[in-house]
Amino acid sequence: MTFGEGNSIIFPVFMEQKEYHGIGSIRKFGEVLEVHKPKRVFLVTDKASYETCGAKRFLDDLLGSSHVTRWHDFELNPKYEDLERGIALFRESKSDMVVAVGGGSVIDMAKMVNALAFHDAKPLDYIQRKRAFEQKGKPFVAIPTTAGTGSEATHFAVVYHGKEKYSLAHQYLLPSYAIVDPQFTFKVPPRITASTGMDALSQAIESYWNIYSTDESKRYAREAITLIMGNLRDAVKNSAQNARIAMARAANLAGKAINITKTTAPHAISYPITSYFGVSHGHAVALTLPSIFVYNSALDENDVLDKRGAAYVRNVMAELAALLGARDALGAKMALDDLMKQIGLETTLSRIGVRGEEDVELIIKNGFNPERVNNNPRLLTEKGLREILTTIL
Repeated sequence: MTFGEGNSIIFPVFMEQKEYHGIGSIRKFGEVLEVHKPKRVFLVTDKASYETCGAKRFLDDLLGSSHVTRWHDFELNPKYEDLERGIALFRESKSDMVVAVGGGSVIDMAKMVNALAFHDAKPLDYIQRKRAFEQKGKPFVAIPTTAGTGSEATHFAVVYHGKEKYSLAHQYLLPSYAIVDPQFTFKVPPRITASTGMDALSQAIESYWNIYSTDESKRYAREAITLIMGNLRDAVKNSAQNARIAMARAANLAGKAINITKTTAPHAISYPITSYFGVSHGHAVALTLPSIFVYNSALDENDVLDKRGAAYVRNVMAELAALLGARDALGAKMALDDLMKQIGLETTLSRIGVRGEEDVELIIKNGFNPERVNNNPRLLTEKGLREILTTIL
């Protein structure tokens, strides 16, 4: 399978989504517009990188005949109040297509606006699962500009109500089209490249050890891990185009993997680290990933959550260690810690502002999403999490 210059590939995925990959695949957006012929387009972007990444130049040309309402007035980690404003603006615009150009927060926000704008009850009722989704939104095109979340490939979205994080999951959230053109990631700064890259790696690893893993999800995850381990350093330190192209593919594969399995403990624990300490999402996830790798590798029949048994999980963890270039769990932890250091990310909680027992308890109190923690192959208790967090202070 190739994904470089001149190789735009369509992959059949979940529901009816179509994907276009490769340098120049943004031109396929013209074909999408020909199919749907939108008169009014709701364009969701971030505040600055839409222009600097080069996407604006292409979309200005392709959307020339459509009335465009551009929305970028929201925070990096989607807030409920921002969502309400976006829904109101979308309804007012009477748009018949949604296009999201940006990272995970942009695509997540567009997903939620598009789906929730066509429901009568308060958005919070659907976010808190008091009501179920009843209908799809408008045709939706997702164009990622970072290599990390894989949001263009998932039927999930994240929103914060106060300090509390909520995950929405429904097939109606999956974009109709995903255009993964790596050229839009070429100018992403090193720190963001590092954080989003670790998010993709964490997603792939968590999907691989997940109790709901399948042969398909593990295939996606394996390829993602291999690509990331071979290219993330070069993407961060040298901004090498070949590495950027590989990372764009890896992030999409990791998204496909978690679209099947969801994530596990490192993601669940990451949300209060982001909410209370201002750490970027991918970095927050990566902080606990190495230690949880060791923790999961030490399971036995008394605390295994995967119905396939402890021996199966131990074999999975050995496979993961090998994918990371290590012989065992401790070697895998060292490899992950070393990768983070090489790409400029802190590996201890104290370096990101966690100051001791009180802060650790804050993370524990807010980092236990039962659904996410129960996807983990080994039972994670408060005591176990406290020990993990204490060791990385």
